[in-house]
Amino acid sequence: MSGASTRPIARALISVSDKTGLTELGQYLAGQGVALLSTGGTARALREAGLAVKDVADHTGFPEMLDGRVKTLHPLVHGGILGLRDNVEHQAAMASHGIEPIDLVVVNLYPFEETVAKGAGFDECIENIDIGGPTLIRAAAKNHRDVTVVVEPSDYRALMDEMSANGGATSEALRRRLAATAFARTGSYDADIARWFWEKEGEPFPTRLTLGATRRQSLRYGENPHLRAAFYSGGLARPGVASARQMQGKELSYNNLNDTDAAFELVAEFDTPTIAIIKHANPCGVALGSDLTDAYRKALACDPVSAFGGIIAANRALDGAVATEIVKLFAEVVIAPDADDDARTILAEKKNLRLLLAGALPDPTAPGLSVRTLAGGYLVQERDTGRVEQASLKTVTRRAPSEVELADLLFAFRICKHVKSNAIVYVKDRATVGVGAGQMSRIDSARIAAWKAAEAATAAGEAQSRAVGSVVASDAFFPFADGLLAAAEAGATAVIQPGGSVRDAEVIEAADEKGLAMVLTGMRHFRH
Repeated sequence: MSGASTRPIARALISVSDKTGLTELGQYLAGQGVALLSTGGTARALREAGLAVKDVADHTGFPEMLDGRVKTLHPLVHGGILGLRDNVEHQAAMASHGIEPIDLVVVNLYPFEETVAKGAGFDECIENIDIGGPTLIRAAAKNHRDVTVVVEPSDYRALMDEMSANGGATSEALRRRLAATAFARTGSYDADIARWFWEKEGEPFPTRLTLGATRRQSLRYGENPHLRAAFYSGGLARPGVASARQMQGKELSYNNLNDTDAAFELVAEFDTPTIAIIKHANPCGVALGSDLTDAYRKALACDPVSAFGGIIAANRALDGAVATEIVKLFAEVVIAPDADDDARTILAEKKNLRLLLAGALPDPTAPGLSVRTLAGGYLVQERDTGRVEQASLKTVTRRAPSEVELADLLFAFRICKHVKSNAIVYVKDRATVGVGAGQMSRIDSARIAAWKAAEAATAAGEAQSRAVGSVVASDAFFPFADGLLAAAEAGATAVIQPGGSVRDAEVIEAADEKGLAMVLTGMRHFRH
């Protein structure tokens, strides 16, 4: 390939669904003496701006037909794009067939993704699958040595600046960058279409997995400062960090985004006012309350030390009362569906605090996929939408849980789903009082959670550990009775766990000896 060779632009084909910046671009190209070819609504918009435009149908001598499905699929169009300018045989063939070169292709695609997102019917979605657009884009990107292709309105300025700097021409460096952008766009577009088709077929795990995403933000670094990182949005629309508006504060970091997603997904599990405080993707306090202020105070009380510098999520619109409490603590991010004017004003006092408003809560029961990278591949599974309800519980001890214990047990087990395994959660009065996460043995998680409950009580000047009179949830079965006994020693009175261990009988016997009530869920919530 040649070096940094420039290519002049004499003729441009423009066909866009997104008309952002179209008039400015058209006026600039016309001012550079570029002949404009266009179709349909794009041609109409350019003419309304006072520009001379030739319809593609007039250029090819072949009318648009089949409701616009066929308009640019013609040798006079694709020959003009794909013909190599320095190939004698190509030039001879073009001259013989009256094919005029097309030097610039500006195309963005039918809004398939937006059509699906608004819940359109099957036929309407099909009609919004672009055929001619991707074909034009791929042809121009393949022949980027001679042709410039632009698929994003955000690249119009770079195109105009370069043409101004090069007497109406573009450099090979720009054309290659724009070609990469173009192939990425068509790849993502096709991925979204394929995923939609497979969903309609009820097949979450197709033979070929296609992933498409758009860079939402370049990050300063990843988990650690020596790692580069970026944030991408894609797949099914879901309220959360990808949909949220950042109302104030510093730029979000990789770790901020990861923890904020964990926090918001957790609070979405509950219908009553709920606050979750997250640190390193694990909850250090979760509580239900009569209102958000009540819930926040109870959540913070679980582990106020770890809460410092954490992420706070709410499942209701923030009001002034809870905002007044939040600003007393240093927090990195606050996320909620919305916030009233009082809350926004109060939180604005903390200039570095990031406030994210997601507009809605994610549906914890909505199906979806979770994707994780491995060396040379991906692990893909369904999102954990499993929920344990009271009717599905099996009491296995002599004593059944009381109504109060039962409510706390269900609350604790739902939180367990959002705690790294091995997970142990102590709860009292619909608030966590101790959380043990990510340990190699379940007894260590039980002891850490109990220690946390005792430490918080001591710091608050309370006479006994908050684990006394609590219930305890385990995300998976107790392989031995030792973890359950540690919970009993801490003061727990009831246990919820999946069951299924070969030593279930031993664990049940230990629970009976300690006077504990224990229920089995039959559902495990490992989270690695």
